[in-house]
Amino acid sequence: MAGKICVLLLICLSIFSGCYNDIFGVFRSTDLDIRLEARNTFHFLSPEERNLSLGDEYSFIVLSDTHIRNGDARGLERLKDVIESDSSIRFVVVLGDITQTGSRGEIETFISVARSFPVPVFPVIGNHDVFFGNWPNWRDLIGSTRYRINADTATLFMLDNANSFFGKAQLDWLENEIKAANGRVFVFAHLNLFKTSPLRTQLSCQRERARILSILRGRADIMFMGHEHLRNVTEVGGVVYINIERFFGNYTYLLVSVTEAGVNYQFNRL
Repeated sequence: MAGKICVLLLICLSIFSGCYNDIFGVFRSTDLDIRLEARNTFHFLSPEERNLSLGDEYSFIVLSDTHIRNGDARGLERLKDVIESDSSIRFVVVLGDITQTGSRGEIETFISVARSFPVPVFPVIGNHDVFFGNWPNWRDLIGSTRYRINADTATLFMLDNANSFFGKAQLDWLENEIKAANGRVFVFAHLNLFKTSPLRTQLSCQRERARILSILRGRADIMFMGHEHLRNVTEVGGVVYINIERFFGNYTYLLVSVTEAGVNYQFNRL
């Protein structure tokens, strides 16, 4: 009996640890290929917001896991005061799990708050944002889940790994696009590459992890991630990988400052 149980456990592990398997597919959309077909579709971001003028010195805010729910923006609206008090801040990135369930109303709450900010807000899709097959709400209200932001002195890549993997097509796109990236390169995704909590899922495929580390080596400055609700900073191949704890409940955000001398960052709390 014990032997049969061990065999069953091994089969389950082999099924669920694969690169393209989503353990929580019963709760969330698994159609990454269909999401990627919506590339270059933008409803929330204007052409001007997707082509920025930053200059040599600027700063930006990164935060993750706001989990907006039932019309409650979970404190996201309070960032407006921070932005208005610092003229060097040029944009904000929210690293996924922006909503709790991916419902239309929750996305509309995010859009309403984001549009009240005096700078562009770039959304990254997370696993909660595709729960219950709700990602079409994102498609209809926000647009692409994978996109590039061009600036005079930087390039930003927003990636979709909401189902714990990037997929070959997306990594092929990143590898091709990053070759022509201008200035400093910053990459953003929801699920982290390096697991720090046994209670959270991470990027499920080691081959994908190895490939993205190779793609970013010598080309990117920082990759920002969330999901685990924990803080972690790792450096691999000259690239800094920063995992940011959740905004909801902690009200923590990362302020990144860019000067001609380099890039600095600090964790702040509202």
